[in-house]
Amino acid sequence: MDIHKLKLFTALASAGHFGRAASACHVSPSTISRNLKQLEEELGTELVLRDNRSVALTEQGQQFLQFARETLQQWETFQESLLAGSQQLRGQISIYCSVTASYSFLYDILTEFRRHHPGIHIKLHTGDPAQAIERVTAGFEDIAIAARPDRLPAGLDFKPIAESPLVFIAPQQQTVSQTWYQQPVIVSEEGLARERFNTWCKTQDLTPNIYAEVKGNEAIVSMVSLGFGVGLVPLIVLENSPLKDKVQRIKHQPDLGPFETGICVLEKRLKSPIVSALWQQIAEKNSLLP
Repeated sequence: MDIHKLKLFTALASAGHFGRAASACHVSPSTISRNLKQLEEELGTELVLRDNRSVALTEQGQQFLQFARETLQQWETFQESLLAGSQQLRGQISIYCSVTASYSFLYDILTEFRRHHPGIHIKLHTGDPAQAIERVTAGFEDIAIAARPDRLPAGLDFKPIAESPLVFIAPQQQTVSQTWYQQPVIVSEEGLARERFNTWCKTQDLTPNIYAEVKGNEAIVSMVSLGFGVGLVPLIVLENSPLKDKVQRIKHQPDLGPFETGICVLEKRLKSPIVSALWQQIAEKNSLLP
């Protein structure tokens, strides 16, 4: 199987659009289209449903995407293994984290790593922390900073780096009553915080008045500061927010359990010398070497 074709196909699947995929790969849209047609002819099946605006993967396309990502990871690992004996590692590593994590943890993680491995390029993506583990298990990223779920997916390794409680917050000037939970609530759309919130409501026999479901904890702090309702965020997000003085922590906080932040990686990706180098550094820094 042509590695270049696999890269173009995964780019198309990720972008969902011929033009955007072509731009990301520095080729023409016709090249992407021709590559796709060749793959479909080789496989004897339709991989993508097309229209003028976007593309969507067929069931066979979803299966092939998983194969393509795993094959590309194995190819990258093999290439990196050939360079493992050289004095300096060279290549690229992909990292995913939230905006808060990027300035709370990345400086300490990457400063020493860059000093020891200047030949490794960092590809950083930021976004909703609830999607971090899914992006790693799906093969989009090598490593992610994520909240540890109550159950780790099979084949995933996790190293804790910090722990933060989940806290309810309200607008700074608002008088908060003991029945604050009856007010409009702003919560994460998905992820550990949302799961803990749902569990707490169920144990308290509460039907929450959910005003908004948000991707990204930083946006929750922003909406609360504007007076839209009370919100639930990790304390570390609140402490690092530029809007922290415009909100207040609600008294008599319920205990929703620890919000443990750490680094996660697929165990099979640790065969990559580049991924392993960063993983070992993180483990050593936190005294967590096996």
